[in-house]
Amino acid sequence: MANAGTVFDDVRQAEARVLSADAYQAEFTEEFKRAPDGVWKLERAQEFFEPDVASWRAMMAGDWDGSLALLEGLREFLVDYYRTRPTARRVRVVETPLTPYLQWELHVLAVRATAGERPRVLHADAVRELEHPTPLPEIVVLGPTLLYEVRYDEIGAHMGARRITDPALVGPCLAAIKELYGRGEDVRAYVEREVAPLPPPVITARRRDLLSGYSHHTGVFRP
Repeated sequence: MANAGTVFDDVRQAEARVLSADAYQAEFTEEFKRAPDGVWKLERAQEFFEPDVASWRAMMAGDWDGSLALLEGLREFLVDYYRTRPTARRVRVVETPLTPYLQWELHVLAVRATAGERPRVLHADAVRELEHPTPLPEIVVLGPTLLYEVRYDEIGAHMGARRITDPALVGPCLAAIKELYGRGEDVRAYVEREVAPLPPPVITARRRDLLSGYSHHTGVFRP
């Protein structure tokens, strides 16, 4: 992993086609269907903003039981979804104590894991040496010549992605993500041990007030 930090720095600095959030989602949906090695994701940020997701909004409103119940309602849909798609693998970097968002997302990933996705958890301490001077980027790889650096604003709302197709960049980045994945722990074991026993997350009024500035499309699913 000695050169992995350089690999991710190269991705950040590479020339890329910039896509809006809608354009990225539409393109990803089509590319995922034909990805030769499935999709490989690296998630590093500890806070995202997902007003399209009903379960997330319930969590933000303080209804933790309702939020978890809504996740269970997605399980059957996810089983059908992943049955018709290539394999999806994800490295989810976590810091402790968990943010409210990450406490919620890890429950989401546990449900995804039972439905067919293969997410793993890796503690942030395992990637510190790669993060000079900045944290790892959010990366999605769909083959040897297609990578997206997914972009978010200052509160974690999705802004779109940078599309990179240079195999000299994509290949080493994919190899680095696979190496991190190999060091990770199955998300279901992690959630059972570290997340399920936690009390409901506490949402600050400041964070909750951000909701009014975003439109909601309840139930939209984003893989």
